[in-house]
Amino acid sequence: MATPPLDDAFDGVRLHVVTGKGGVGKTTVASALGLALARQGKRVLLAEVEGRQGISQTFGVPPLGTGEVRLVQDPSGGGLWGLSVDATAALLEYLQTFYKLGRAGGALEKMGVIDFATTIAPGVRDVLLTGKVYEAVGRTDGSRRGQGDPVWDAVVLDAPPTGRVARFLGVNEQVADLARVGPIHSQAESITRMLRDRISRVHVVTLLEEMPVQESADAVAELEAAGFPVGAMVVNQVREPVLAGPGLAALTGDDAEERVRADLALVGVRNGAKTVGGLVAEGRDLAARLALETELAAEVAAIGHPVLRLPSLPSGTEDGGVSVLADELTEQGVA
Repeated sequence: MATPPLDDAFDGVRLHVVTGKGGVGKTTVASALGLALARQGKRVLLAEVEGRQGISQTFGVPPLGTGEVRLVQDPSGGGLWGLSVDATAALLEYLQTFYKLGRAGGALEKMGVIDFATTIAPGVRDVLLTGKVYEAVGRTDGSRRGQGDPVWDAVVLDAPPTGRVARFLGVNEQVADLARVGPIHSQAESITRMLRDRISRVHVVTLLEEMPVQESADAVAELEAAGFPVGAMVVNQVREPVLAGPGLAALTGDDAEERVRADLALVGVRNGAKTVGGLVAEGRDLAARLALETELAAEVAAIGHPVLRLPSLPSGTEDGGVSVLADELTEQGVA
């Protein structure tokens, strides 16, 4: 089966949901994606929902609150804003929007009712978090929703990890089934429609390691079965091999020790058994790792979605690392 073109994962998309197994760098990738889009003249909102303040750490800014904070202003005219979506604030906003509670909402918070609802009631927290994202995607500069131009050209969501992202995105469908009528039912249905619409895509971040690749494949299957459109597979932290081709082959053949010993002698380096044995062992480990990565890369491609590859950064996201990754995404055709 032919892999869909990259345009299918980004053309016309306004909500980019980024997920991945813990430790694969999904926050870094989400940040790089947001920055890449902002550099193309777009107003972009980068939102997180797990309360880890990963965005503020990535960009080296104070912890984000419930308001949108500008992170980057680009010469193209675009910009990147950050937001840490808080379930409590989202619930108070929801109560005010639909029930006009005003000060009563604040009283409920002081009584602990809000905390109870967001931590005890099953699914309520995820409903509120996705609801805030829905509001951001649909927000316009007109007096009413749907009037005027969108405030955000794109929203990038640093979503929960692959193990629970399908449940997170699908929670509103369950709510709509429970609340058959009323504003809760209507909003839940609207959120679900948006998440399944062509303006939304879920991008899955992985590493060329066995567990992340398997979990990514499982997540894609689960997302597709639930009707959520998958965008691109992002292979993060790709390392360029320090040795390849004939040089690597020389360390893996039956005569590897003799060849290494001769090469060391040729350049005047000690070629004792310990040195030679260590070099050959490292070479064979490298060859085995490269073979495994090649196999895993084929498995990622076989999932059937466009693949983006981002390099490993020696110093992490410091010293402009996110900017480097944003450039990589742009060069590979992200728009």
